[in-house]
Order: sequence, then C-alpha cells, then structure tokens
Amino acid sequence: MIHSTAIIDPSAKVPPSCSIGPYCVIGAGVELGESCELISHVAIHGPARIGAHNRFFPFCAIGMDPQDLSYDGEQTRIEIGDHNTIREFVTINRGTAKGGGVTRIGSHILMMAYAHVGHDSSIGDHVLMANAATVAGHVTVEEWAAVGALCAVHQFCRIGAHAYIGGGTVATKDVLPFSKTVTPRNARTYGLNAVGLERRGFSKERIRKIHHAFRLLLNSKLNTAQALEKLKSEGDHGEDVAMLLRFIEQSERGVIK
Repeated sequence: MIHSTAIIDPSAKVPPSCSIGPYCVIGAGVELGESCELISHVAIHGPARIGAHNRFFPFCAIGMDPQDLSYDGEQTRIEIGDHNTIREFVTINRGTAKGGGVTRIGSHILMMAYAHVGHDSSIGDHVLMANAATVAGHVTVEEWAAVGALCAVHQFCRIGAHAYIGGGTVATKDVLPFSKTVTPRNARTYGLNAVGLERRGFSKERIRKIHHAFRLLLNSKLNTAQALEKLKSEGDHGEDVAMLLRFIEQSERGVIK
C-alpha cells in the first residue's frame, strides 16, 4: 500500500495497514498509527506521533518547523489523535521550546482546506475548523468548538467548549464556551449556541441554565465581575455554568462579550 513515488525515511514507523499515495514524503521520527491514509503529495515531518484512522488529503503539510523567529532547530514535536480528517493544504506546525515543545491535535476533528494550526497550540476532540480558519501559536481550542471559514484567532487566546465562531471573525480575546461569536469588524458574542447544544444532546434544563448565565453576562447592566458574583450567589447552576465561570476567571486576555 505504499506507492513507488513515495519517500519514507528509514526511521519512520508505518504499519502495513496504512495507505501511502503518490509523491508523499514521510520524514524522520514520524510514527503513524494503524489504517492511516495519505492520499497524495502529503508531507509529514517529525518528530510526530500520529494515531489511527487519520486521512490526509493532497498538499497538506504536517509537523513542519514552527513559524517563530526564536526557533533555532530545537527538537520539538507534534501529536495527533485518531479518526481525523485533514483536508487539502492544511498546515500544522510543531511546537517551540519556549512554548512547551509540542503541538497537540485531538481526535475526530475535521480541518477543511487551507486551515492552519500554529506552534504550541492545542485542538480538542470533535473540533471543526472550516476553510482557511487560522489559529496562531499558543492557542487552545476546546472540544466541540467550531471555527468558521476565514477566521483568525490571536496567539494565546482560548476558544471555549461548544463555541461557534462565525465566518470571517477576528478573535483577539477568549471566546466564551457555548457562545455564538461573530464580527463584521469587532468581535461580539451574540448569545448561546443553542442549536449546536441541542444537536449534541444537551437537555432543555441544561440549556436553560446556561442561557440564564449568558443573560446575566451579556444582557444585564452588570459588568463581568458583578455578573460572576451574582451567578455564584444564586447557588448551584450545574457543571456547565461552573465550567463557564472557571473559563472567565482563568482568562488572561479577557473575554469577548
């Protein structure tokens, strides 16, 4: 299942169940899991540890040197989980020594054409990155988030779980979990990603509690600190709202409201 035009470094580990198409290049230190498919013209450089059942489409470049001026050839790596689809011209860079040395990609992720993940970033399970979505270095995208086409996420930002970012949005602050965030110019949060939560099996009661928290955060006359205090004083809202509050309290760049 290895095409005669493919180039594979002797140190790379490629199980017999993998399919390596025409003109693919697999570099030193690359470890592929079972049943991976490299369709054609795929370049993967190591060190890289890649799980099982991943599909790489033509001209994607995985594990290349980080685009960071401070990088000086240090031994950094990339880790990718299972059952991911990496479409055409996607680029994912390895980590940097100052950023922890590793870029992490979870499982069951769809990265559409021309998407980019910068060095030392972490992409959670079930994330969707649409065409040309761009994530800078040191960014965290939590599970089930959707990053729309042509989005740009500033370095060190966090995208909360189950968040939906509309196409063309520029995110320079953290994006709240469960939120819909869209911008023509300056990013704004437009409430709860209710449709996405319903599709993922959230009960009406869970959604109601999250919606109440969003009303206090976004629609009341309270500032963020006052809204947090009021939510805490109201008692137990469940784990979803507790996660939302932790996300805001741990934010270093501020959150988009």
